[in-house]
Amino acid sequence: MRIDVRLQHGFTPSSHSRADRHPFVVDVEFGIDARALALVGPSGSGKTTVLNAIAGIFRPAHGRILLDGTTLLDTIRKIDVRQSRRRIGYVFQDGRLFPHLTVRRNLLYGHWFSPSREKGLSLDDIVALLGIGHLMERRPSALSGGEKQRVAIGRALLAKPRLLMLDEPLAALDLERRAAILPLIEQLRDDLAMPIILVSHDLTEVARIATHIVDIREGRVSQVRENPSARTHREATGCAEIVPFAPSLPAAAHETQSFQPRRR
Repeated sequence: MRIDVRLQHGFTPSSHSRADRHPFVVDVEFGIDARALALVGPSGSGKTTVLNAIAGIFRPAHGRILLDGTTLLDTIRKIDVRQSRRRIGYVFQDGRLFPHLTVRRNLLYGHWFSPSREKGLSLDDIVALLGIGHLMERRPSALSGGEKQRVAIGRALLAKPRLLMLDEPLAALDLERRAAILPLIEQLRDDLAMPIILVSHDLTEVARIATHIVDIREGRVSQVRENPSARTHREATGCAEIVPFAPSLPAAAHETQSFQPRRR
């Protein structure tokens, strides 16, 4: 995955803010080749703003975003590809499943957005991979936090995205459920060659998933670096093939050295 981002946007503080006289400005620029990119930094530094701009949820005042050479946003040229056409799967911290739909229908909602000619995993493939076959007729209110996140990931994958974005996907889970979901994300990155952009405050999570890291502080990029500690799924498990998931519980541009993702 090649991602190029240049964003500028000023946010007017609310009347309750102590920084009324100092509007918050996001001024971010970086270009990077990565299999899995983590955006890290303190809360309120602009990480999710960048993620939302890439997804098309948020339109900055000024900016340019390219994904693998395709322009998603260029405010000067008045290009702004619709969110539904960007082919980006987005998994939020709370899952954001439709409460009135069963797991099956939540998953099929993602499938509705998939390009008909694009190859990808089928519903049966996703269900087997995530280990959610026994949940298909349940509603979100009957799911645990880990189950909700697996369904949310499945819905995103069924849209056949070219990029999967995860915004604090494990923050609301306990340690046991985090330990169950992390290998799945590694497997998506390695065995499915799915490009990933992750926002997280958990250093262990970042170290395992991210091949490259962009550190954002006070609305600006402070550092871009590679992460040599990221393990492949094969290294972590000794498994060479995709296996079904088995839950244990119900300013100046920053550039890094080019990294070529594995082709399959």
